[in-house]
Amino acid sequence: MAGRINDDDVKAVRDAVPIDAVVSEYLQLRNAGGGNLKGLCPFHDEKSPSFQVSPSKGLFHCFGCQEGGDTIAFVMKIDHLSFSETVERLAAKAGITLRYEEGGYNPGHQRGERTRLVEAHTIAAAYYAEQLGSAEAEIGRTFLAERGFDQAAAEHFGVGYSPAGWDHLTRYLRGKGFTDRELILSGLSQDGRRGPIDRFRGRLMWPIKDVGGDVVGFGARKLRDDDNGPKYLNTPETPIYKKSQVLYGIDLAKKDIAKASRAVVVEGYTDVMACHLAGVTTAIATCGTAFGGDHIKILRRLLMDNGSARVIFTFDGDAAGQKAALRAFEDDQKFAAETYIAIAPDGMDPCELRLAKGDEAVADLVQPRTPLFEFALRQIVNRYDLEIPSGRAAALDEAAPIVARIKNVASQHEVAVQLAGMLGILDTQFVVRRVAQIARWQRQGGTKGPDRGAPQRRGYEIQAPTAPAGPALNLRSPAHRTERELLKLALQRPELVSPAFDAYGIDEFTAPPYAAVRQCIQDAGGATDAPADYLDAVRAAAPDDTVRALVTELAVETIFAKTVDEAYAGDQLVTVRLRAVDRRIRDVQGTLARLGAHGDPQRLAAVQNELWVLTQYGQSLRNHGAAAL
Repeated sequence: MAGRINDDDVKAVRDAVPIDAVVSEYLQLRNAGGGNLKGLCPFHDEKSPSFQVSPSKGLFHCFGCQEGGDTIAFVMKIDHLSFSETVERLAAKAGITLRYEEGGYNPGHQRGERTRLVEAHTIAAAYYAEQLGSAEAEIGRTFLAERGFDQAAAEHFGVGYSPAGWDHLTRYLRGKGFTDRELILSGLSQDGRRGPIDRFRGRLMWPIKDVGGDVVGFGARKLRDDDNGPKYLNTPETPIYKKSQVLYGIDLAKKDIAKASRAVVVEGYTDVMACHLAGVTTAIATCGTAFGGDHIKILRRLLMDNGSARVIFTFDGDAAGQKAALRAFEDDQKFAAETYIAIAPDGMDPCELRLAKGDEAVADLVQPRTPLFEFALRQIVNRYDLEIPSGRAAALDEAAPIVARIKNVASQHEVAVQLAGMLGILDTQFVVRRVAQIARWQRQGGTKGPDRGAPQRRGYEIQAPTAPAGPALNLRSPAHRTERELLKLALQRPELVSPAFDAYGIDEFTAPPYAAVRQCIQDAGGATDAPADYLDAVRAAAPDDTVRALVTELAVETIFAKTVDEAYAGDQLVTVRLRAVDRRIRDVQGTLARLGAHGDPQRLAAVQNELWVLTQYGQSLRNHGAAAL
């Protein structure tokens, strides 16, 4: 076969490049004992490391998926290269000149496709970097200077400039032996009317490298108003560039990410530069796409998912941050549990923050702030009015399925308790049970969760239906029994409960059908000084036959007391009122829990005062009965 690499040279490459050095470019390795190293396997998804490397033998093996081999086999597998491409790549790193047998070696035709495309990008990156010093590129240098980046910074990140002409780079790469097909395939050129033309023209250029350090694409920033293209133009999908699988800056950040067990995810190229120059050398960014599952896999291999691992997002607090938070829950709950979000003052990105307040402010920004799950849940909770029961119920309905996706039971329980605190629901175990129930439904294949139309039984969940449910009530409930007795008294013996009854609010009756009857009494003019046709007026005020039938039922049903007098009526009045006061106290305590110690002082004082008044009133009712009404 023409172009076969000499066997001795292959052996020399294998011996010259330590396997642990190569593997460490893709994942974090730790001591496994016996001279071996271990890490999370890059070839299958796993939570604990089963991938081992033996530096002394030059071999790797995964006890999970059974992949194994030497350095060459590892690179072939992880970067999808042919044998020849892999040996050529490793030889270039080791400074070994390869010999080819049987007919010699024609670089333009026999080298593998990936190697050719990477080489074209490497040459293009050097060409763009050189062009940044040209007179035409002054606008690009000004752009960088205005954002706090000098020549040394541009050189460190390989920033360059693409000339504004039609085919400067295309002609340059042709002169280096690249074919038009290779230039189109690489994404560096595109079809024009008379042949290939440059894809990037008159723009500031950032080379995008894979985790192994090869240039695989570019990000290009518009500089001139007459450029009708998008603000940022990235390399299209090519055999070597998949935007969902690359992270800008990963080549510079990977060692510090592994060393510090921390990664900082920012939004743009200049943000990565600003972070690194400010000492945050673990900063990376996605390239024209949302942060997703493939990005998580890259970071998990570097972080190795140890207990101290941290990922900090500095995305926008209203849009991308929320989406990233929810996506992290969907893709990998363990990753989400280790992830935080940091939002700069006034919504500034790291580049703007560095300009306005210096390096120290950027370093301070990315210290772990709000846990990502907490941020995601607060985004949901903040959309609802938590001062009313229906608002808390709706917020719980939307947030609970998010928490239910957390697979680790202990973490799920902890987050559910925190959700209860956000909602101001003091019965934390109710929220924990609710989340666990939804988790069971999800495991069993259900996606909708509980029936949204089912009647809710908790005080903070009751939603008044458009049509009351009639007499099908839980009469074993002490609250329902007392409310029913009070309504019977108001309909049959109104003189015993007046005038106190007419001061009772509709919301003091927790069962929707009873609340509907209370509304009818109010609409009929109240129970005080009831006229002879009082019951007819209450029945006429009913909105439908169901409520009217319940009014009739309560008007004729026997009152459950041996002696129906003012003392009995007073007991019913006090019990209903006291339960309403206790419910309101729980609501106010929930509000205090949501406000926390850092709430608005005036709001906090008002809520605390209301709680004090309610507590005193409740105590008075307990001590003095109907006299306190």
